[in-house]
Amino acid sequence: MAITQPTYPIDTTPQRAGLMFALVIALHIGVVAVLLSLDVLPLPAPLATLMVRVIQAPPKQAEITQPHPKPVTNKRVAQSHHEPAPERPLLAAETQAPAAVEAPATKEIPPPLPLPVVAIVPPAATASEPRFDAAYLDNPAPVYPPMSRRMGEEGRVILRVFVEANGRASQIQIRTASGSPRLDQAALEAVSRWKFFPAQRGAEAVGAWVLVPIVFNLRG
Repeated sequence: MAITQPTYPIDTTPQRAGLMFALVIALHIGVVAVLLSLDVLPLPAPLATLMVRVIQAPPKQAEITQPHPKPVTNKRVAQSHHEPAPERPLLAAETQAPAAVEAPATKEIPPPLPLPVVAIVPPAATASEPRFDAAYLDNPAPVYPPMSRRMGEEGRVILRVFVEANGRASQIQIRTASGSPRLDQAALEAVSRWKFFPAQRGAEAVGAWVLVPIVFNLRG
């Protein structure tokens, strides 16, 4: 509703100004009282919205039903009595003997050779050579040939002599000649008359070879 206020001529005096101010306040109070007396309907309150969530129930598991075992019924099978058929003579089947399988040829291993038998020979007794320089043998020196002495022949002869077990020379050979046949012959004649101490093998006298040097020297 619109409220119009009356217009009055404005008085410029101070008393009138205070009166006008009080009048304006009274008018405002009256307007407020009129408004309070009116039936004012309140605005409806906002409605609250409710959120509803639909929860689905889990699907039910299908119940597995086990089949009930069927009762076992003992059924007797009726045995039919049939007359046995006449036996027919069986033909003898020709059976072939399996071929003999040849075994692989095995390489024959020769028997091991016998070990050689080593004969143990006892060590031989030490043998000594024949000796001709012993003083008790009293062997004379060779005779210097007169012709060789006059000619001034000198030399050295080496004889190879086989001495028997009895101490006698049975074989005499010239191993090294002196260069003068007369000196060589004089050496052979002298040694052939010598006596020797035979070689010994253990305590036994045996025959053996020995070298005999003969020196011919005019200054000696």
